[in-house]
Amino acid sequence: MAAEAAPPFFAESIVFLAATVVAVPLAKRLGLGSVVGYLAAGAAIGPHGLQLLGSGEDVLHVAELGVVLLLFVIGLELDPQKLWRMKRDIFGLGTAQVLLTGTCLCAAARLAGLQHATALVAGFGLALSSTAFALQILQERGQLSSPYGQRAFGILLLQDIAIVPLLALVAILAPGPGPTTFANILSEISIVLAAVAGVILTGRYLISPIFLFLAASRAREVMLTAALLVALGSAGIMHAVGLSMALGAFLAGVLLAESSFRHTLEADIEPFRSLLMGLFFVAVGMSLDFSLVVENWMIVAAGVGTVMILKGGFLWALSRGTGSPNSDALRIAVTLPQGGEFAFVLFTAAVSNSLLDYQTANLLNAIVIITMLLTPVACIGLDTLAARVKARGVENPSIETFEEAAPTVLVIGFGRFGMVVAQILTSEGLEITAIDNRPDRIAYARKMGYQVYYGDATRADVLSAAGAGKAALVAMCIENDKVMGKAIDLIREGFPETLIFCRATDRAHMLDLTKRGVDFQVRETFESSVVFGRAALEALGTPLDRIDQIEEDVRHRDEERLAVQLSEGIYAGKDQLHRVTPRGQRRKGKQDAPAE
Repeated sequence: MAAEAAPPFFAESIVFLAATVVAVPLAKRLGLGSVVGYLAAGAAIGPHGLQLLGSGEDVLHVAELGVVLLLFVIGLELDPQKLWRMKRDIFGLGTAQVLLTGTCLCAAARLAGLQHATALVAGFGLALSSTAFALQILQERGQLSSPYGQRAFGILLLQDIAIVPLLALVAILAPGPGPTTFANILSEISIVLAAVAGVILTGRYLISPIFLFLAASRAREVMLTAALLVALGSAGIMHAVGLSMALGAFLAGVLLAESSFRHTLEADIEPFRSLLMGLFFVAVGMSLDFSLVVENWMIVAAGVGTVMILKGGFLWALSRGTGSPNSDALRIAVTLPQGGEFAFVLFTAAVSNSLLDYQTANLLNAIVIITMLLTPVACIGLDTLAARVKARGVENPSIETFEEAAPTVLVIGFGRFGMVVAQILTSEGLEITAIDNRPDRIAYARKMGYQVYYGDATRADVLSAAGAGKAALVAMCIENDKVMGKAIDLIREGFPETLIFCRATDRAHMLDLTKRGVDFQVRETFESSVVFGRAALEALGTPLDRIDQIEEDVRHRDEERLAVQLSEGIYAGKDQLHRVTPRGQRRKGKQDAPAE
């Protein structure tokens, strides 16, 4: 019997997956990053390579959804408090870098013979760096939390925001018939404002109650569907009125940045975003015409040198001018001189709007790809130079200080116990992030002024999105022993350096936590029971020094019993429960200090 025909795009999917499975790990092993791997895979299998797939334009129509989801996730990360703390680096340093670099590159493009609108798109597109690429370099080097790493992150954040007005600029500059009468212009403006207002009002007042309702069902697939619906639905509304889909997704993400479901939304969408962004980079790689690059190699080489030198020079000068030491300014300059993934987005939009022709867009894409390839080389070169300077005995000026750094704490479980823990931590001015999986608790905590997010502690992606990898300490305040055990295992596996403090529900749970090697645990009723017992003895007329003696003895016997139970089982050491505390004797180290 003849086999049925394969589903549409089945063979293409196999080729795409096989190419990425080979190219991405190889690129990461070479220190070039996953983005370069995707681009190389697309170039290899595309019409200008092995010709295993046709044009990348068909793939781009689906892959652009990855850009939409990326903008949505970026919007989720724009918590107003975080923006305010980083305002100087984001809106000062980042804005200056984009404007100065974009203007100079635009002028260079004009000198190269491009039209004004084309040069504007090319210059500001090349002024953007690669968020995925640069953050990966910082994370691999363990320097994301360093002063220069935080400044670099602020610049990248502004560049991610800048793509929204740049995409709008492409739509404005696009040739074509426009409204001819004042009434038509007013009508189009009204439609756009109505669409924006609709997204804002829906995100502000409707989405959170819907997610609270869905969370009560405990159906993860429904929450996932709702997350995709929010991102793609808001993008579709903006697209329907002629604006960028990415703008709609970004706006929805910002509106949900303070929502209780922020971390869960980010964790749910991340796999789709990563896969579709990978597909997007493959499609861009497929569009790279090697013969065109070879024919115009001098233009490409000049473009690469101009972009990296101009951008690196501005990054160094602006960083120095805003207070960074020379070593940090140099590190920022060699980490962010490359073109970014949003340049591909911008150039693709410009081609669709007839602002760029195929040849020019392909040359600009080639410049971006080569700058990405050269960035790790520049980082290695700076490291080599720094090592030589140090070997010659020159004092290293890159000593990093963390005077303004404050440890963060992730509180998991925000019932009565977790709320008291949070109150103590915030009383010291510490920053906390709290997650819980009960919508009623979240609603109550928010009414009390706490920022608590919906999240499942047994999911590694949710823990990562909530900041378990960045937290100095994780406070486990949940009641469910099994859930706590799974969360502890995930944290120990993924973030082994993080301190874990646990609330033990009973004695058996405390023994289990001890075996798991947590850093601290306390039974939720033990301390309150000791206080209760002290009050009862005092009411019965027992002297205070005798009460102190009894408490000390009870605590000591409890520790001895726990030690026996660890080796012999839960019922061992029960004789410790029934002893009478000897009178007139304090344990060694607890005697009153002798009189002076």
